[in-house]
Amino acid sequence: MIEKLTQGVESLKLDLSSQQIEKLAELQSQLLKWNKTFNLTAITDEEEALKLHLLDSLAIVPFWQFSKTIDVGTGAGFPGLPLAIALPDQKFHLLDSNSKKIRFIRQQIHHLGLTNVTAIHARVENHRPQDYDCIVSRAFASLEDMVNWSKHLLAENGHWMAMKGVFEDLEIKQLPDFVQFEERYSLEVPGLDADRCLIKLSKRND
Repeated sequence: MIEKLTQGVESLKLDLSSQQIEKLAELQSQLLKWNKTFNLTAITDEEEALKLHLLDSLAIVPFWQFSKTIDVGTGAGFPGLPLAIALPDQKFHLLDSNSKKIRFIRQQIHHLGLTNVTAIHARVENHRPQDYDCIVSRAFASLEDMVNWSKHLLAENGHWMAMKGVFEDLEIKQLPDFVQFEERYSLEVPGLDADRCLIKLSKRND
């Protein structure tokens, strides 16, 4: 597991310490262990979890230059927990309405000694504004729902960063008037033969 994770990290050209890689491996081990009791993810195979949770999350690290990110609909903590391990100088708030998943995240914050992560049990529309300079989501229902439900949380010059699989241009056309499309980044996830991309959005200033 450590060897395959290390190879994946090298393929992504990330500069992570052995301690960070060990924390990532332990996170996956804990996820699969908890999953047997709490049904946190549909993925039960170690190699699939490595590709679809850890490496998929780590693929967006090169695009992260934010001070405070909120991961909305984080589920069991992805991409938020891998981002927080890889980027210890940045703050991450992980929000989900599922209490079992937030309990898992809180346990991992303690277990892995993460000092830059806060777990929040709430619906995104009920969370109070905190001026996040980045709002990230993975596999959120649609870009339109993501921006409408979280617009009160974004700082004036902040960005939405949406992780997507197959992406249709129609989603851009359906965005509300207050949102500006900035860029689409293609992502290469080691060992994963599937489309992945990152969509960058911001608030219009005009």
